[in-house]
Amino acid sequence: MIFKSDGKQSDLNGFLDSGSHLEGELRFEASFRVDGKLTGTVRSEGDLIVGESGEVEGELLVGQVFVSGTVRGTIRASRRVQIAPNGKIFAEIDTPSLIIEDGATFEGRCAMSRDGARHAAGPKLVAQKA
Repeated sequence: MIFKSDGKQSDLNGFLDSGSHLEGELRFEASFRVDGKLTGTVRSEGDLIVGESGEVEGELLVGQVFVSGTVRGTIRASRRVQIAPNGKIFAEIDTPSLIIEDGATFEGRCAMSRDGARHAAGPKLVAQKA
């Protein structure tokens, strides 16, 4: 599956390969791919790509996240969250756009607002597979 970044041509800033485990805070500019295990906080206005063997646990504050692996925790995406057919998200999501492809798994809560991912003051909506 190929993911595009809203028409922007961006370079991959980094890659965490399978068999690798990183704990702590990750910051990057354009895009970062995780095929290993990442535990902690991710901060970027760029694109986080979680590959099929990737596991991310923690707080994600990103522009976009594309999930083919597994994510647990909290996701605040200013542009979009997309879950591929093999992807699994167990998290509270705050994003203006949520795409759940057929076969994907999403368990948690989702708040969607037009002004980006901000802490919603009102009740949160629960999204289900289509």
